[in-house]
Amino acid sequence: MSFSYVFVYGTLKQNEPNHHWMQDKSQGEAKFVGRGQTMEKYPLIIFTQYNIPMLLESPGTGNNIVGEVWKIDQTKLEHLDILEEHPNFYTRKLDTVKVEGKEYACWMYTMHNFKKELLENRMISEYSSNIIPYNPAYVEGKGSLNLVQLVKEV
Repeated sequence: MSFSYVFVYGTLKQNEPNHHWMQDKSQGEAKFVGRGQTMEKYPLIIFTQYNIPMLLESPGTGNNIVGEVWKIDQTKLEHLDILEEHPNFYTRKLDTVKVEGKEYACWMYTMHNFKKELLENRMISEYSSNIIPYNPAYVEGKGSLNLVQLVKEV
């Protein structure tokens, strides 16, 4: 069985609304490695009426992002691709994340081809739905044309 690492920075983290996607053993294996931080800076914003955390594909802009590293199997990776609508909404890419001094090559989901005005939003280094509540209706509505038009260059 092949394993890889994934860096989660938003609603997939422990104690966040979509963490059940990580825990669902019927959709692959996931083992918590530790809290980590990206080596590269990225703009992490909270956007739309759903308060979605979005990591914009603009390396070198923003902050080093704090999140979690998980060791996952291929089945779990494919399961996460469904939630993140890879490659149409988010794009999965490899990047380096440091956990307790050790570097991991991790998959992470970033927003590509986004509207440049999104860079004008407040950028954060760590997401918590305790600070800005997440709207779970996002999961039902994220594939809608309206949401895509809000964030993507068409």
